[in-house]
Amino acid sequence: MEYLVTMTTHVPEGTSQAEVDEVRTREAANSRRLAEQGQLLRLWRPPLRPGEWRTLGLFAAQDAAHLEDVLSSMPLRVWRSDEVTQLTPHPNDPGPGSTGASGAGKEFLVTFAPAAAEDATSQALKEATAAEAVRAKELAGQRHLMRLWKTPGERRALGLWRARDAAEMQTVLDSLPQAPWLSMETTPLTEHPSDPGPVRS
Repeated sequence: MEYLVTMTTHVPEGTSQAEVDEVRTREAANSRRLAEQGQLLRLWRPPLRPGEWRTLGLFAAQDAAHLEDVLSSMPLRVWRSDEVTQLTPHPNDPGPGSTGASGAGKEFLVTFAPAAAEDATSQALKEATAAEAVRAKELAGQRHLMRLWKTPGERRALGLWRARDAAEMQTVLDSLPQAPWLSMETTPLTEHPSDPGPVRS
């Protein structure tokens, strides 16, 4: 199973820079080990406010207990709180091999949710849903759509996307047939120094 983990670190006041550097060095080494074992798939930095230290991670684990073992093995966990989102396959997901598909541009994480309690039986929505699968395949072929997941028990989807910039990303999202029925929250992602890099199946 795959999990998206938001990791927020709070270094205790009075901690020396030498101790911070030592923990971060061990964290980087542990991240390499987890990547080699196929448990850490990607790491990113979302936009940060002053004084904030946050990371987004894509992990693979057998179940929640196994994921907790993985997260507990990370040296920064002593100063960190984790928010875990379980991911389940989306029918329009291009597949794990697309996570590191080559292509220029920045990466974005997009959260999709129903904009309103629309009638799921409406003909217009049915047609848009069918067209969405076709469009998702096109966008994956263009290296815009990298991954797409659902979240259990919720009517939300999460997508990992690539575009030249925020303006192109918005244009891509506006081209989705289901766009009129969705609210979308886009988070620009930046490179993390411990990111294992492109994932290829």
